[in-house]
Amino acid sequence: MKASELRNKSDKELVKDLADQQAKLSAAAIEYRTKEVKNVKQIATIKKDIARILTIQTEQEKSNE
Repeated sequence: MKASELRNKSDKELVKDLADQQAKLSAAAIEYRTKEVKNVKQIATIKKDIARILTIQTEQEKSNE
């Protein structure tokens, strides 16, 4: 996900995307622990996406104040 795409989304969409990414991270972590994961870099990518979403949410909160 690109930051420019995230900036165009509403607060509700960002919350939904954040929940989806956190669920993906949880599933990927379980797969990693059970050695079923095929792409280890996927975990880092998901973490970066979560960080982007949280950053965009913070920016939007500060701009609303």
